[in-house]
Amino acid sequence: MPVKQPAAGELDAIETASRDEIVALQLQRLQSTLQRAYDKVAHYRQAFDAKGVHPSDLKQLADLAKFPFTVKKDLRDNYPFGLFAVPREEVVRLHASSGTTGKPTVVGYTANDISNWADLVARSIRAAGGRKGDIVQIAYGYGLFTGGLGAHYGAERLGCTVIPMSGGQTEKQIQLIEDFQPKIIMVTPSYMQVIIEEMARRGIDPRETSLKIGIFGAEPWTEAMRREIETKAAIDAVDIYGLSEVMGPGVASECVETKDGPVVWEDHFLPEIIDPETGEVLPYDEQAGTGEGELVFTSLTKEALPIIRYRTRDLTRLLPPTARAFRRMGKIVGRSDDMLIIRGVNVFPTQIEEIVLAHAKLSGQYQVHVSREGLLDEVEVHCELQPGAEGDAAEIAGWVQHRVKTLVGISTQVKVLTPDSIERTLTGKARRVVDKRPK
Repeated sequence: MPVKQPAAGELDAIETASRDEIVALQLQRLQSTLQRAYDKVAHYRQAFDAKGVHPSDLKQLADLAKFPFTVKKDLRDNYPFGLFAVPREEVVRLHASSGTTGKPTVVGYTANDISNWADLVARSIRAAGGRKGDIVQIAYGYGLFTGGLGAHYGAERLGCTVIPMSGGQTEKQIQLIEDFQPKIIMVTPSYMQVIIEEMARRGIDPRETSLKIGIFGAEPWTEAMRREIETKAAIDAVDIYGLSEVMGPGVASECVETKDGPVVWEDHFLPEIIDPETGEVLPYDEQAGTGEGELVFTSLTKEALPIIRYRTRDLTRLLPPTARAFRRMGKIVGRSDDMLIIRGVNVFPTQIEEIVLAHAKLSGQYQVHVSREGLLDEVEVHCELQPGAEGDAAEIAGWVQHRVKTLVGISTQVKVLTPDSIERTLTGKARRVVDKRPK
């Protein structure tokens, strides 16, 4: 597939700045953010004082390690508006998490926050190969979830024509692709798989549609899934990263010319990689990046909800710059709080995904069912055949079982199901783990 390189003048000046220029901007913005958080947010003032640090202690970027972390519990404990650094009347929009494990986390945006967000998503779409005038179908959910509106405002800021489809209604998604001829779709990768499957069922060749670019986020996905989607749909599949507590989609995004990990927009967000057990910052090497650890973000320009050293729980690495002047993230390999520990072995769903997608007769759909028999955890992997694929289910199950044991290090039972047996996600993230163990 041809890759369109950015033309002269298309990039923001900071995207090609020197490292010294980026660091100087980050330091100035970080000092301002820390001072504003200390002055305007009681939680941060108390947290800084308890740790014996003051914004004036930040003389260089490395000094950020002296400051306390922010975790999701802090947002819930200050529900709904306790972490806002501006009067509530200056907040023009609220978003919130689903709150399935407790109170939702609420984030607020000033008008300037919304404008910066739109700029960064526009930058992300441009990095993915989108340009002014392109038609963009947005199949992320709209509402309190940041995905739909975040993508929407960014696409409009770039000058694209937006189809605000939202999630679900797969047949209508396909009808609009056929009728409106979008070039770009923004959607979770697991739901893109559902769209591709439904096209095939209806006799539509996914490779012959108008789509050329898929911008996929909101859940971890692997290089194997990228290859599968690109092959089946003949598109460039690029990764966009974000989370509502930090902003929403557009915190980082891949460049289509390299596809080597999302570029962190470091003029607005300062990343760190920490050891998830000790909290120590992992050293960054200019050639090799960092080791694998937990991703931590500090906002540099947010007004309504400045966020200081937010522990994302996402496990990844920081990598040296390539297509842009900013550093990149490696693929998310899992989350420190979603990690399964099976008989002493750390297991991430994406490890199972890689194995399932490596078998030509299996679709990309899978679930990991975990239960406990007596004192021991048991794992059962559910996967399914590709539509039209034929094969000995027991033989395929044995192949998956052997690969999981060899590559992941755990024993499993494997069920190979008929096509369409595994529940599909229609509006958001796929349910990859069914944990039936006693809490």
